[in-house]
Amino acid sequence: MLPQWEDGWFYQGTTFYYLEQYQEAIASFDRALEIKPDYHEAWDNRGYVLTCMGRYKDALESCDRAIKINSNYANAYYNKACCYGLQNNVELAIENLQRAINLDVEYQDMAKTDKDFEQIRGDERFQSLLS
Repeated sequence: MLPQWEDGWFYQGTTFYYLEQYQEAIASFDRALEIKPDYHEAWDNRGYVLTCMGRYKDALESCDRAIKINSNYANAYYNKACCYGLQNNVELAIENLQRAINLDVEYQDMAKTDKDFEQIRGDERFQSLLS
C-alpha cells in the first residue's frame, strides 16, 4: 500500500511556510488538496499562508473551507481571527477568536502575544476576551 502522499505535500507546504517561501507553500497545500479535498488542516494552513501574503479574501475563503469540513477545528477560527486582526476588523476578530477559545482555551494565551493582533490589542473588548 502506498503512503498517504497528501501528508507529504502538507508537510512540505508547512516547511515552505517556515522558510517564508509562500508561493511554494500554497502550491504544496494545493497538491495535498487535489489528492484529499476534505483535508481541513491543509485548507487552514493554506489560509494562514495567504494571510501572511496579505491575500485576506482568499485566506478567509480557505479557512471557511476548513471550518465547513470540520466545524470544531479551533485553529481555523484562530487563523480567521488573525486575518481579521491584521485588517483591523475588531468585531470579526473577536468573534472568531471567541469561537477558537471556546473550542480550545489555549488560544486565549496565544492571542496575548500574537503579532497579528497588534492593531486591535488596545481595544477593551479584545482585552476582556483575554482576561
